[in-house]
This record gives sequence, C-alpha cells and structure tokens, in this order.
Amino acid sequence: MLTKTKIYLSSPHMGGTEQDYVNEAFQTNWIAPLGPNVNGFENDIESYVGNDKKVAVLSSGTASIHIALELLGVSKGDEVLCQSFTFSASANPILYQGATPVFIDSESDTWNMSPELLEKAINDRIENYKKPKAIIAVHLYGMPYKAKEINAIADRYNIPVIEDSAEALGSTYFNKSCGTLSTLGILSFNGNKIITTSGGGALITPDEDTKNRAVFLSTQARDNAPHYQHSTVGFNYRMSNVLAGIGRGQMAVIDDRVEARRRNYEFYKKQLSTYSNIEFLEEPEGFFSNRWLTCILTDSFETREKIRLTLLEDDIESRPLWKPMHMQPVFKDAIHFSNGTSEDLFNRGLCLPSGSNLSQYDLDRILAIISKIPNL
Repeated sequence: MLTKTKIYLSSPHMGGTEQDYVNEAFQTNWIAPLGPNVNGFENDIESYVGNDKKVAVLSSGTASIHIALELLGVSKGDEVLCQSFTFSASANPILYQGATPVFIDSESDTWNMSPELLEKAINDRIENYKKPKAIIAVHLYGMPYKAKEINAIADRYNIPVIEDSAEALGSTYFNKSCGTLSTLGILSFNGNKIITTSGGGALITPDEDTKNRAVFLSTQARDNAPHYQHSTVGFNYRMSNVLAGIGRGQMAVIDDRVEARRRNYEFYKKQLSTYSNIEFLEEPEGFFSNRWLTCILTDSFETREKIRLTLLEDDIESRPLWKPMHMQPVFKDAIHFSNGTSEDLFNRGLCLPSGSNLSQYDLDRILAIISKIPNL
C-alpha cells in the first residue's frame, strides 16, 4: 500500500550516470574548479543549444548574470532595464555592479517583457539623459519571450540583451534554443531546475574570446604571471569539476526531462480545463516551452489561495507566481513601467507541482485534492 509523502513543487531528478562522473572526479583528484568534467559539461551544453555558441559553466545563474553585466561594462551610475515579473536573481546583480534597475512589466501572450513598454522605457530614460546600458529579459517558467520584437528594439537603440534562460533550458523560439537568441545568455542548474548540478549556472557567449574573458573574470582575474598578480577585480564563480560531473549525467537525460514536464502540463490542462475559473498559458506559434513549471491562472486571489492552502493541508507544495520586482520592498523606490499585467498574474496565478519525477499516483492525488475543493 502506498503511503502519503510530501509532493514538492520541483525536486531534483537524477538520471543514473551522475555518480560515475563524480566518482571519476574523486578517483583522479580533479576536485578544483577545472578539469575534464568542466570541459565536458561545457561541450555538452554547446552541442545541445547549438547556434555556434560557447559556454562557461559557473557557480550559479546569478553569477552568470553578474559576469554578463561585467562583460558589458555595466558600472556605477548606469541603468539596466529588467523584466519585473521574475525571480530576484534576475535583478540583484544589477545592484552588485552599483547600477540601477528599471523594471518593465509583462504582456499577456507569454507573461514576459512587454516590447511596447520596453521601448517606452528606453525613450523615457534617453529623454532623461540616462540611456540604458543593457536589457535583461526572462523566459519565465520556460515560456520564451518575444525575442524578435525585443531584439529589434534593442538593435534600434544599440542596447545589448542579456537573455535570462534560467528556467528555459530545452525551450526553443522558432527552432532556436533559448539562451542563444541575444547578446549573452544564462542558464541555471539550481536544485529545482529542469536539470541540476545542486548549485550552478552557465554563461552562453557568442565566441571563444568572450568565453575566455568570462572564465578569466570568474577565476579571480589572475594575470599571466609566475606570481599572483591582478590588474582587474575578479570573482570566485567557476563551477567545480565535481558538480560539473553531475551536470554531465543530467545532460544525458535532458530530452526525457523536457518530455516529462510537458506531459505534466498536458495532464493538468486536460483535467482542469473543465473548471471555468482555471486557465492555462498556451504557446504562441513558433514558441516551444519546456514547461519547467505548470502554471494556472484563476479568476481571483481567493480562488488561488483556496487551491494553494488545500494542497498544503495534504502536504503538497504549490506556489504563487513570482511577485513582481517593482512590488518588492527592496526595490520600492525603483523606476518602473507598468501596465498591471504582472501584478494581476501574481494575485491570481499558481504554480502546480511539476517535477519530472512525479508519478501518475502523485498527479492523480493532486487532481483528487483539487476536485474536492467546494465551490471551485
């Protein structure tokens, strides 16, 4: 007889070969942040995302955004336009550089950065003698943002784009991998992501020279000298050979993980679309989402909370959609260009358990709990 266990929102899911790479790292004493697993993991990601990109694996997605901002020369006094509807890690590295975030609200087709508000913000900041130094756009929950429109605006004003693909490995935009659509891309391998290295991330760069610069900055910017000499401030952001070994094992099952996440979405959509007060975000034509998390949009805050709290009573984790950055206490004084979309999504939206290791029993249990909620 099956016993009830906690169902997590998105838990790690090992593929089986990770331990082999980790054991090899220990046996060969490659424990430091360099070694064959680091090189192999980078090669695996480069092969997977394609588009002739080069990849540097780092300690986190946050570190990857930080290095991207450093590569683009963002510094004290600069402004960076950032999607408001996202996790704080998209925005925090702007502050690390002494720069100022300016937040851009979403559009309803993908829940990502609104191209119209982006251009409005650029023109406003230029009129105020503050041309933005960079744009951080996010493929939220694995759904690609409107890259063609965003890139066209960025090109028109000659502003580079950092493509936050922390949640979007395996997603594509008109058959091109998310993370390869802009100036620089970033990935996250945090424990809750579609594949994980426990903690980790990657910076996707256009060429070998940019990758080498990123690696230089992420390994304390040590000059080529027989002694320890530094002409540039560096960071301790390189991924270890041990964690990269986990990543190599995870890359072997990435297609299976995407398929499983999308299968979860299809199950929820089929079973819950019968409720008039629950809706799902569809993929626009040419957009392919890894469905990292399956999200529903309810008719009200009260309905959302009724579902969330009922699931919680049965030890099932769900979570409200991201609270927009322009609503966060830490960014209460930030300039923002809003249309109400992300605030509404936060109030009415809920992420359902979406791990690739969910069993049919788990899914049926979640559905059974929701179906018993009175007056839903």
